[in-house]
Amino acid sequence: MSGEFDLRALLAERGGERYELHAKYLNHQLPRMLHTIGFDKVYERAEGAHFWDADGVDHLDMLAGFGVMGLGRHHPVVRKALHDVLDSQLADLTRFDCQPLPGLLAERLLAHSPHLDRVFFGNSGTEAVETALKFARYATGRPRVLYCAHAFHGLTTGSLSVNGEEGFRQGFDPLLPDTAIALGDLEALERELRRGDVAAFVVEPIQGKGVHEAPPGFLRAAQELLHRHGVLLIADEVQTGLGRTGDFYAYQHEPGVEPDLVCVAKALSGGYVPVGATLGKDWIFKKVYSSMDRVLVHSASFGSNAQAMAAGLAVLAVMEDEGTVAHARRIGDLLSGRLKELVPRYELLHEIRGRGLMIGIEFGRPSSLGLRGRWTMLQAARKGLFAQMVVVPLLQRHRILTQVSGDHLEVIKLIPPLIIDEADVDRFVTAFTAVMDEAHGGGGLMWDFGKTLVKQAVAQR
Repeated sequence: MSGEFDLRALLAERGGERYELHAKYLNHQLPRMLHTIGFDKVYERAEGAHFWDADGVDHLDMLAGFGVMGLGRHHPVVRKALHDVLDSQLADLTRFDCQPLPGLLAERLLAHSPHLDRVFFGNSGTEAVETALKFARYATGRPRVLYCAHAFHGLTTGSLSVNGEEGFRQGFDPLLPDTAIALGDLEALERELRRGDVAAFVVEPIQGKGVHEAPPGFLRAAQELLHRHGVLLIADEVQTGLGRTGDFYAYQHEPGVEPDLVCVAKALSGGYVPVGATLGKDWIFKKVYSSMDRVLVHSASFGSNAQAMAAGLAVLAVMEDEGTVAHARRIGDLLSGRLKELVPRYELLHEIRGRGLMIGIEFGRPSSLGLRGRWTMLQAARKGLFAQMVVVPLLQRHRILTQVSGDHLEVIKLIPPLIIDEADVDRFVTAFTAVMDEAHGGGGLMWDFGKTLVKQAVAQR
């Protein structure tokens, strides 16, 4: 037997070096950023919607790993499924057999999308989008894909080509010849379709960056336009899918919308094993995999692995057994409703928007002279600093983890685990109210921290 590996001992010996190791061997800007904004915590344990730091202090998670932890951390049913699959010692990833778990997960996933027929399993949300882009191009024989300004569909080259945030695209050209339109702009959509070279239109029913929802009726009207021109509708549900918005998929809020391809990931993992899935219509898959010669024309080395499939099956079982989607809708309505009550009270609070447990809190220019001067100072240095000023005391003083919704946005996005309860809502609203009271008080530690952010922003120019 070879030398013994003891993970617990390794973590006990060197876990305290986490920030130094990351700075030396990984993305050196991440620990720098965390130190700057005071997010350089040491978390030791997590369960459900909470985690605990090295001092045993409880923190409320309103970020869910950017939506990955849909069921919270370490759900016992998902943990048991993973123990079971490891203990079963399956002959996994032989590449030349058909294991049962992928088919079982596809069957259960498709039950929530009865107009779709087949699934490709990859390893992430960006892979799910890449798959949809490839399949759409091949199935239609056309090269171009339309997407929305400010969209986020991933960071690999194909998905980056339909990413509407310039900051992510900058310096990675040339990308694919895709074209952006404004979310909700049917005239622009029709104008591009008339050129005859469009394969698909990819859209987030609710954009993650800024939490902007497609206007009522837009998805249905867009679908009719697309199909009239022989173009496919791709719904990116990587973040919005699996109950996040109070329905299993966000596109289901609008009756009659039936995308040709749907991308999911994040919450399907159970927070354990990376997984992505592209659901689609039978004719699209049969066109891509048109003969035995093309059986591996699109594949993924770790796609459909047993651990990911077991996690996905467990997640769907929990969601169905525990009524997770209905719970997310009810708690989301409660949280957004209580936050909306605060809008008339605080002049810096501009709007609360979103669906279910995907909520955007947007701040805006105040009317009073004193606050307006401080707001203008922050905006002149860098847009988005006020939202960051709110995020920091929520963590440091109230032990609640949130983050801004995107670069240069005065928006905080709440995407907590779908299992949060009324007590968690109370805790967040109480803390948020305290932070808003301080912000409108015109002084104190919060605005002192704002000055620090301004100095950082100016230094980086």
